[in-house]
Amino acid sequence: QFKLVESGGGLVQPGGSLRLSCAASGFTLGGRGVGWFRQVPGKEREGVSCIGGTGTMINYADTVKGRFTVSRDNTMNTVTLQLNNLEPEDTAVYYCASRSGSVCYLSTPYYDSWGQGTQVTVSS
Repeated sequence: QFKLVESGGGLVQPGGSLRLSCAASGFTLGGRGVGWFRQVPGKEREGVSCIGGTGTMINYADTVKGRFTVSRDNTMNTVTLQLNNLEPEDTAVYYCASRSGSVCYLSTPYYDSWGQGTQVTVSS
C-alpha cells in the first residue's frame, strides 16, 4: 500500500522551531518531486516548499523563505521540513505530497499522493 506519513508537528511559541518529516512506505520517494503544503480552515491549501527528485531543485513560498528549509534523504525514504523562527501565521495543518515526476511544484494539482497531515500551532 502506498502511503505518506507526516510527523513532527506540535505546539510551539513564536520564534520557536519544529522539524517535520515525511516518510514513504510501499514506494520509494527517490526520483519523485515532493511538496509541503499547509491549510487552515476556510482557506485553500497553499504550497510552502518543494524539493525535486534529486534534491537539486528547491522552491519556497515567499512567506517562508529564509525561515524554512527542505531536505531529503533518499536512502531513508524521507523528506524533512525544518521550520525556524515560527510565527502565529504559520499555524496550519501541514501536508506532504509526492508526484511521479522529478520536478517539484508549489501547486496541489501536480501531486498524486498525499499524507494525512500534521498540526503545527504557533502560540504564546
